[in-house]
Amino acid sequence: MRPSRNGRHKSLGPIEGFMFDLDGTLVLIDHSLSRYQLLPGATEVLNELKSRGIPFVVLTNGSSYPAAEQAPKLRALGLPISDEALLTPSTVAADLMPRRGTKQALVLGTQGVGHALREAGIRTLSTGQPGAERAQAVYIGWHPDCSMKDIETAVKAIWNGAELYVASDVPFFATAAGKTMGHSHAIAAAVRKLTHAPMVLTGKPSLHAFRLVARKLGVPMCRVGVVGDDPLVEMIMARRGGAIGFGVTSGITKARDWAKQPLSRRPHRVLRDLGELLTLSIPR
Repeated sequence: MRPSRNGRHKSLGPIEGFMFDLDGTLVLIDHSLSRYQLLPGATEVLNELKSRGIPFVVLTNGSSYPAAEQAPKLRALGLPISDEALLTPSTVAADLMPRRGTKQALVLGTQGVGHALREAGIRTLSTGQPGAERAQAVYIGWHPDCSMKDIETAVKAIWNGAELYVASDVPFFATAAGKTMGHSHAIAAAVRKLTHAPMVLTGKPSLHAFRLVARKLGVPMCRVGVVGDDPLVEMIMARRGGAIGFGVTSGITKARDWAKQPLSRRPHRVLRDLGELLTLSIPR
């Protein structure tokens, strides 16, 4: 095991599975969220992990597309990601809501945002539909065409007792064009300003999401290697879950920026390139 970047020789512990971020770690997507640019080493690393029998999942904070639509596009690039191995905030919401007794939800987002909820048997409502203001939950995802009417409907639903679920509370994420605003963060901020409602976060760095990741991998959270580009997202998740964090420099955070992070946001190791993962002492 190589020494960490801060110069201290510290064992990273046994890693039995990996969770990868998508945007800024494996690919860069364009501003329209329709075209992908493959990042160096992504295909080689995932194929090697697969050949060694080491489980991995990809958890994106993007909620626009269901896994069954997005994963085939990633496979077309050469990334060996099955539909089941691609997780989204909506996947987490669809796992969490039924266990909390939620049977219907007002969805602020594109058609793909509510897909996983409908597959889980949850009735999804949109602004203007009968009963929208009486929904049991409000779920905010990717919604570039959000209107004041959408926000008003969500606020009224929460005033009537609905729980607030948010796909991503990240203000920015990495794209091929640079930092792009996170729509669900902005919409949720407006709704919470008016309602003061607590939110259930279903994307990273939520422990709801990380627990689902660990279940999918079949390993404890402390045995997961978390690979990502955002100190406020993947690294907070890794630290909270007692996992091992690996920071990449292909997204929004460069090497000099990783070094400035407080411990709660700092990776256990900064990777010069993604291929460094294959030098770890993990089982074959």
